[in-house]
Amino acid sequence: MAQPAHLVDRAPVVPADQLIAGLVPPPLFTDVRFDTYRPDPNEPTQSRALEQLRGFATTFGTAPDGKRGLLRRKPAAPPGPTGVYLDGGFGVGKTHLLASLWHAAPQPKAYATFVELTHLVGALGFGATVQALSGLRLLCIDEFELDDPGDTVLVSTLLARLSESGVRLAATSNTLPDRLGQDRFATDDFLREIQGLAARFASVRVDGPDYRHRGLPEPPAPLSDDEVIRRAEHTPGSTLDDFGDLLTHLATLHPSRYGALVHDASAVHLTDVTAAPDQNVALRLVVLADRLYDRQIPVVISGVPLDQLYTPEMLEGGYRKKYRRSISRLVALNRIGLALPVGDDL
Repeated sequence: MAQPAHLVDRAPVVPADQLIAGLVPPPLFTDVRFDTYRPDPNEPTQSRALEQLRGFATTFGTAPDGKRGLLRRKPAAPPGPTGVYLDGGFGVGKTHLLASLWHAAPQPKAYATFVELTHLVGALGFGATVQALSGLRLLCIDEFELDDPGDTVLVSTLLARLSESGVRLAATSNTLPDRLGQDRFATDDFLREIQGLAARFASVRVDGPDYRHRGLPEPPAPLSDDEVIRRAEHTPGSTLDDFGDLLTHLATLHPSRYGALVHDASAVHLTDVTAAPDQNVALRLVVLADRLYDRQIPVVISGVPLDQLYTPEMLEGGYRKKYRRSISRLVALNRIGLALPVGDDL
């Protein structure tokens, strides 16, 4: 019987160079390429988007003598837009296309979600982040968000500085499924918020099945505390924590360290899960859920069902798209966790 580790006992320190080196597509998208994207024949924008991204990937050329470092000069950028923005709903393959572009582009390059980018600035400072990224040939930003005006201004300013140094940019948006076209994050919103950068972006529309009437996924029923503990003890490499203790511990760590916190866990087991008590705690949970999902780490819980992790007020408030995404991802990981072999099945 294995003795599970405890996340609350870990306080990982991630050096700046490791933070930068970690700006790559998540493991879920390690093997995606343009050739593995399958456009829906009933949605012609998907085929057009694929060809547009392929074309954009060819504009980089080759790096001089293959030895360019982060701070070396880049060849002059080609005329016309030097960035692309993928606009579309959920489940149409925007992240697949963005990661494929990253894989096709020459080094040096970086890939981050919008939240990871803001956390990078928080960890390194604005000037150090500009210096670290200004030698890139391409920066991909997935799930660009508008729900925090301060973060939007911060990232817009960062992208302006990077663009001035010759960094090519590519971005996707994060669209809430049930907004029925109202106030939806779309091209006009994106271009308005990045202000002076707008002319540098070519908008690429990616349509697909309408998921706007889809509600939150139905979560599996939580287990008892004893069953969660039993499963943790019979799952080598897993972690086991009281949910309240984990929330307290997360508050002591910068969110840029959450990935290192869980990176080697085979499964995460949590007892006595409750609704997040306030917005700060809830937003930390969103980051943790994203890092777990990036690594496809199974989750097993007791307590309240995962669709009750955030209060009704949170699910209707300004950060609702973050919370709904978090629930969807945690439910998917919970289903994987419940399917793991346990006890006599091992």
